[in-house]
Amino acid sequence: MHTDHGAPYTSKAFTAACTAAGVRQSMSAVGSSADNALAESFNATFKRETLQSRRAFTDQREARLTSFRWLHRYNTLRRHSRLGHQSPITYENIRTTPDPLATAA
Repeated sequence: MHTDHGAPYTSKAFTAACTAAGVRQSMSAVGSSADNALAESFNATFKRETLQSRRAFTDQREARLTSFRWLHRYNTLRRHSRLGHQSPITYENIRTTPDPLATAA
């Protein structure tokens, strides 16, 4: 989980809870807003598109399914302007597919 250096995230109790849950903590360098910008943007999009106008999930299973569905859509269907209006999976597949002309030469 990527967070800033706020007191709630650096407390011993929160660190112990993360460890117990098997969650690895990640924090940007102090004073570095650029490092945290991607995570902040991703989290804001996730919250806006899944939690807006929702009071609560009925149970943990519903929360997990909602998250999984959103992540699947985000990575495979949702087009991103930064990626030339392609989904992340399409963008990566195009970039990792070897160029047949380059390998033939």
